[in-house]
Amino acid sequence: MGHHGHIELTTNFYGITDLASKSVFNFIAAFGFIAIAVLSLLSTNNVKFRSMLGAVIIVVSVIPLLALFSSAMWIDSLGGFPAIGSGQGVIKYMALLAIGIVLVAPQLSSNTQKWISVVPVIIVLLWIGGMKFTLLEAKGIEDLVVSSPFMSWMYSIWDVQTTSNLIGIYDLVAVALLVIAMFNHRFMLPAILMSGAVFVTTQSFLFSWDAALNESSILSTGGHFLIKDLWYVINLFVIWHLTKDRQNVELN
Repeated sequence: MGHHGHIELTTNFYGITDLASKSVFNFIAAFGFIAIAVLSLLSTNNVKFRSMLGAVIIVVSVIPLLALFSSAMWIDSLGGFPAIGSGQGVIKYMALLAIGIVLVAPQLSSNTQKWISVVPVIIVLLWIGGMKFTLLEAKGIEDLVVSSPFMSWMYSIWDVQTTSNLIGIYDLVAVALLVIAMFNHRFMLPAILMSGAVFVTTQSFLFSWDAALNESSILSTGGHFLIKDLWYVINLFVIWHLTKDRQNVELN
């Protein structure tokens, strides 16, 4: 239901927009996510469904990710940052792809699985954190920050750009800590907590930002953008689980 810009950009990239109506492509996307939801439920009690779940996740994530090769997904004037609402939204499928790979290939070493899971987190925090230093992004997050009971106080101390810069610095520090933690597990818990705070705060906007919801499709396009950060929360859970498993092996 509703209009989803990144779906249209994706169909434009593949040259299939004229083959069917927007509602048909919306239905195909919805069917993919419903299939993931059903397989997720089945796989909680039956391991044999996990590889199938992973395969569907990979397909659903790769299709929009390939569309990143379209120039419409990027802001050339800012040196190649992902476009707000399309590029940024599609980049988040990297997190979903990582989940699919880990499910499909459980035989991979725990260290390899950790890197697969952490790379999407690093990329999104680095890219979107870097964008916080631009006026375009500073203005883009203003309504979100104003609505937040956790962040709105920042505007009473700093202006819009400075507030955005500070959020960007936080994101980049989280990236640095994650990279360090991959080589020194003593830093893993603070790295996960610091990174997780970014994604949990994003989820709070679903309740504080009125524009996240609408009557026709429950979640607005902005709401869809925000809720995708749950995939990154899963990535962090996977990283923590694999880290604890490795520590237990080392202790034994």
